Amino acid sequence: MRVHFIAIGGSAMHNLAIALHLKGFTVSGSDDEIFNPSRSRLEKHNILPEEWGWFPEKIDTGLDAIILGMHARIDNPELLRAQELGLKIFSYPEYIYEQTKDKTRIVIGGSHGKTTTTSMVMHVLKDNNIDFDYMVGAQIEGFETMVRLTKEAKIAIFEGDEYLSSPIDRRPKFHLYHPHIALLTGIAWDHINVFPTFENYVEQFDIFTNLIQPNGSLIYFEEDEHIQKILSNRRKDVSYIPYNTHPFRLENNQTILTTDKDEFALEIFGEHNLQNLMGAYHICKSIGVKDLDFYKSIQNFSGAARRLQKLAESENCSVFQDFAHSPSKLKATTEAVKKQYQNRKLIACMELHTFSSLKKEFLPHYENTMCMADHAFVYFDPKTIEHKKLEPITSKQVAEAFGGSNLKVYTDSDLLISDLLSMNFNNTNVLLMSSGNFTGVNLPQLAQNIIVNTK
Repeated sequence: MRVHFIAIGGSAMHNLAIALHLKGFTVSGSDDEIFNPSRSRLEKHNILPEEWGWFPEKIDTGLDAIILGMHARIDNPELLRAQELGLKIFSYPEYIYEQTKDKTRIVIGGSHGKTTTTSMVMHVLKDNNIDFDYMVGAQIEGFETMVRLTKEAKIAIFEGDEYLSSPIDRRPKFHLYHPHIALLTGIAWDHINVFPTFENYVEQFDIFTNLIQPNGSLIYFEEDEHIQKILSNRRKDVSYIPYNTHPFRLENNQTILTTDKDEFALEIFGEHNLQNLMGAYHICKSIGVKDLDFYKSIQNFSGAARRLQKLAESENCSVFQDFAHSPSKLKATTEAVKKQYQNRKLIACMELHTFSSLKKEFLPHYENTMCMADHAFVYFDPKTIEHKKLEPITSKQVAEAFGGSNLKVYTDSDLLISDLLSMNFNNTNVLLMSSGNFTGVNLPQLAQNIIVNTK
């Protein structure tokens, strides 16, 4: 098989390219720029484009498929050439389905927690020597790539993202997977540049549940009111499995799962993670993993990259990084760290970076999301707003939207870091939350500098 990637440098795209290369496909690709880690990883597998740019002459009738990334424009020269030749053009989720349509597909969807839940399932299955294909939205410890596609595996596990599939396919990605086993973690408005109303956003999850295969199952977080509304009309050919927060207790800043028969100490923490864990438990159980095997395996799960990831620690200070950017994620992550370390202060730093978070009309959704932090810093870069062609916002608008007397707003990342490093970190945790990097800040190095200041 010969496949060509238009915009091969994207996070999902380059991982799919590597997965197909490892499967034995002949892979080529183009992009106008490729940054690390994509660049070095493509180079390692000898599929890095020789030069940047778009080359329609690379597109010929000998190609079995074109895989189109979101980064490409609808007037991309290679795309236009492929359309002219009548070649098969796929978005990457569409092609992943194409490669797994004869497998049992498990899809984890929801506004939050889907990466972590998917990672938990992957960790447990690998630990129990169960073969599977997968696609997940973050780098997971013990897995070289974020995508794996094989001929042999009979199970495929996908993180079900609700964002659009490609420039010419405006369907949400998770509508293309047609799961046998589906999971919904919860619904909280996101991607408002694509789904302008909450009702429109919720509708995508309703459609997702109707795409479950006959005699399939839906595992869902029972306490989410929006999921409950979707499930008011249930299909007779689908099994519905609710879950809540797994029972636990805290001891010496560690979370311990409690079951009828035993207790299991965890590396992860936070009620949101314990809800994800319960969802993962039901998925694993549905494909034959025994309870004791699940609990033994989940004990040493350390989390996905940038999901409450511990960057550095000393005896009385820990620095965490998290992808949190939406209001629900921000609130859950802040509360998780504060409740886990009740005898420590918490400094929470958050960057408004996504389209939704920087939109003036959306800011009120952040009210009281960081109220449990002792000190809350919110940063945004006016240049990012300009780049996204949004209406400017002010520090005052952000402060009023978040509320609370513990909050300080910054538009200068150097000043934010300077003020942060001037603080006393003894008996204090620091939480760095962003889908970006606070305009070029080396977060692992910042974490080390914070720890040095505690000594």
